[in-house]
Parts: sequence; structure tokens; C-alpha cells
Amino acid sequence: MPDRYDIIIIGTGAGGATLAHELARTGKRILILERGDFLPRERENWDTNEVFARKRYLARETWFDKHDQPFSPYTHYWVGGNTKMYGAALFRMRESDFGEVRHFGGLSPAWPITYDQLEPYYSRAEALYSVHGLRGADPHEPRASSPFPFPPLEPEPRIRELADDLTAIGLRPFPAPLGLRLDPADRAAAPCQLSNFDGYPDPTEVKADSHVAAIKPILTLPNVTLITGARVESLHTDRSGREVADVIAWRGGERLAFRADIVVLACGAINSAAVLLRSANDRHPHGLANSSGQVGRNLMLHQNGCLLAVTENDNPSQFQKHLAISDFYRGEPDSPFPLGLVQLMGKPDPGTIEWLRGDQLPGVPLDDIRRRTIDFFLTAEDLPSPGNRVTLRDDGAIRLTYNPNNTEAYERLQSRLINALSRVERTRNRSAPHILASRLGIAGVSHQNGTARFGDDPATSVLDVNCNAHDVENLYIVDSSFFPSSAAVNPSLTIMANALRIADHLRERLGCDAASALEARNPDSVPTALAAPVPL
Repeated sequence: MPDRYDIIIIGTGAGGATLAHELARTGKRILILERGDFLPRERENWDTNEVFARKRYLARETWFDKHDQPFSPYTHYWVGGNTKMYGAALFRMRESDFGEVRHFGGLSPAWPITYDQLEPYYSRAEALYSVHGLRGADPHEPRASSPFPFPPLEPEPRIRELADDLTAIGLRPFPAPLGLRLDPADRAAAPCQLSNFDGYPDPTEVKADSHVAAIKPILTLPNVTLITGARVESLHTDRSGREVADVIAWRGGERLAFRADIVVLACGAINSAAVLLRSANDRHPHGLANSSGQVGRNLMLHQNGCLLAVTENDNPSQFQKHLAISDFYRGEPDSPFPLGLVQLMGKPDPGTIEWLRGDQLPGVPLDDIRRRTIDFFLTAEDLPSPGNRVTLRDDGAIRLTYNPNNTEAYERLQSRLINALSRVERTRNRSAPHILASRLGIAGVSHQNGTARFGDDPATSVLDVNCNAHDVENLYIVDSSFFPSSAAVNPSLTIMANALRIADHLRERLGCDAASALEARNPDSVPTALAAPVPL
């Protein structure tokens, strides 16, 4: 291996992988460090008991809550990061999310960039991740300069009925934008029936995760090196404290040091904050890049929850993750404040149903409940709070201090959904559905963001508008740490779009010519051909 690289990227999730993909064809020497390995394509990928009950692919790690109680975070360390298990719902934030927004729980701050500045990168991210959707169907969809790369999937009959019924009572359900490596125009491809998808790895590689869409196509390039099983412990600076000199990692029991002109953290908002805190030194006594005191603070997780509607009729859908409802995103007639987003999720595993059921529906077999549920995922915005933060225990373990806020938004959103589902069932002369619902707890960190916010003022932010650390000239962060607010949509596409934006900045900083930038953006030059889908 070279003694020194041009760029080191730490992490292969939505941010790190996208950045690596965009910079790979500049010819710069790029080292990618990933603490996990390649997730094996195996029979157990679709085994519900292995994935959920036995937690086969979950990180074997213990974190601690504000009461110092241990918990197992819902996070995954693989090439592709958490996107290996995500549902590939790729929403744009709305224009209003980039401005100051008042909520039930307080004020959501404005971003230092506008939606219009990020919009071209949203379009490029949608192309890279093969997003299927329908422009104009989402009543609160932001302006877009291009159509979705692919049309939405056709819903299964029970979900089509639900969409028609919701429309009939005045709501405007729309196809959720999904990252799927399927081309409906490819008549030579075998038909593909999606099934175990949301929360599962995908051995067919139809799911557009960041390993398949971004890392895999660049690994044959001679200037790109990927080292798996390398857990970055800390970043050491030079004597001035203004530059990262060494990236310290552990691999197979060996402590290694790597060097580069540019170092990019993309470990996820929680782990990136932990790396910075573990990197404290004489020049940075409270953690690297932490002169503002903001590293680890303003942790946001979203107010997320599951709602299962147990209806009279069966729901035989194999892939119900089709529609979303944004009617309440900016408020409702009796409230000027935003509520959030509703979307269908994948069919839940038996353990999730038992958790949500509790002591409800006594005597009803679990299989009977499972075949009759329509399953929703609810997201309301949580607001940045300095007290919600990532810290380290004396033994180095991660501690999350998190107190939910803006809870009225979630409560109202859930109430509106329950009311709508009851109305729908009554229009078909059926009884109101039985509702099984709960919010996610502290372990639900899939939407983590906000621990190293970007901004113009070094006194109140960790990063500048280019996600370059104010205090460390060659350090960048391109995961969701940079979010100053969380909005109420899945963060993945915004992370990807921002990584593309930062790639343009780094290309200029590294003196890459215009030809390399055009080559990187030209899909004909990037071997990201859509998979020939395997029937599930």
C-alpha cells in the first residue's frame, strides 16, 4: 500500500460510498476504510427468524442510554453500512425544510444552504440509486429539475384498494420513491416479485444500497483501495492541530496508521461523533474539531414508530411498501404546525407483532393477526437540542442521552392516520381496524443525524458549508452528522445528494480537471448496469 493517499474515506454507507463513487474516476489515490466486511449472500438473508429473532446481521455492540443502561443499537457494520438493510425509501427534503420552521415543540433552524443549491445533486443521487417514483403525485413534493429515473412499481391489489379508498376520503396517497435496480423497459429480464426487503439484506442486489450502487462499480479501478475489517479508533493531528496526520485503525488485532491529504468521516452521525471525541489531544482537549462544544450535541433520531392496522380482510401483499401520505407534512386545518410523513413498510416479523400486540387481541392466533395487517411507518420531526447528545463512558463505550421533543406532532399524525383508516373501512361496511402501535425507543437509530452540524459560524457549528471542519483544515464529514435539523423524511437521499455536492468541492480543491468531473457523471462511463433481477 502507498505510504500516503490523496483521500481517505472512513465508512461505506450512504455518504461515504457515494463520495467514493463520485471521486473514483479523478485518478486520485483513494483509500476506503470499512469496519465491517461484505455481507454474505446466503439463504439466511431472507430467513425472518435469522434476521430479526437471532439478529444475524446486527452489529454486536452495546451502547448505553442516559441512565447508563445497556442496549443493542439497530445498526449494521457491513460494506454498504445501514443501507444493506434499509427499505430504500429515497425522499427529498422539502423546500420549507431548509428554512426556519416553527413546530409544536419549538423552532427548527434554517440550513446554511438552500434547497435550490442541493436540488441538482438530488437529481444526480436519484439517478445513481435508480429511484422509481412519479413526479407530481406527492402533494408536498419539492421542485425537481428532472423526472424520476424510473416509473413506480405497480401496487398489489390490496394496496391499490387502500390507495383508492384513501383518495376517496380526500387524502392524496402517492407512490413512495424507492431505490430499485429494476428496469421495466428491459424485456429480457425475468419478472421480479419483491418480498422480504425492508429490514432484510437483498441477495439479488435489486435493492439499490450503497455497496451495490456505489462501491461495487469502482473496486476494479487501480486508484481505489478498500480495506474491510478496519475499525477507525481515532484521528491524530500534526503538532499545529490544524491537520489530521494519521488515521488510527484496528484490524485483526493490529493497530495501523494511514495518512492522506484529505480525511473524510462517514461512520454515521453517532460513530463519527464518537471518533471525534476519542481523538481529543492537547490542541483539541474536548475532542477533535470541537472548539464550539457542539460535537455530539443536537442528536436527532426522528420520532419514528410502527402502526399495524388489523383489518377484517386479509392482506396477501408480498411487497406492500408502495404508498406514502404527506397531506399532513406542513400541518392541517386545525394546526399551523407540521405533523410528518406516513409510509407503508415491509411486512413485520412475528416478534415485532408480539411487541406491538402486548396484551391486546387475547386468544387471537398470531398468524391470524399477521395475515390481516396493513403496516405503516410514521415519522415526525424531532428538534435539535444541545442536551440530546453522544458522549463516551470512561470505558470508551458510546452513551446516548436523548429526550424526545415535539411529541404532539407525532401524536396528531398517528391520530389522523387512525381516523383515516377507520373511515376507509366504514366506507366498505367493515368494522374499524384494531390498531397495534408504538414508537421506536432509543435503539432505533436508523435515522440518526445532527451531531456535527454545519454552519457559517465556528462558534455554533462544527463544519462549514462544505462540511469541512472549522478547526481542522483537511477533515470533512459526509454522513448525516451535518444536519442542523432533521425534517420528517428518511435522511438517506439527502446524505447521498450532499455527498455529491461535497465531491464537486473536493474535486476543485484537489485540482481535478473538468474532464474527470464529466466522466464521473457520465453513466456510460460507470459500470452500474441494472441487475438482471432474480425472481424471489
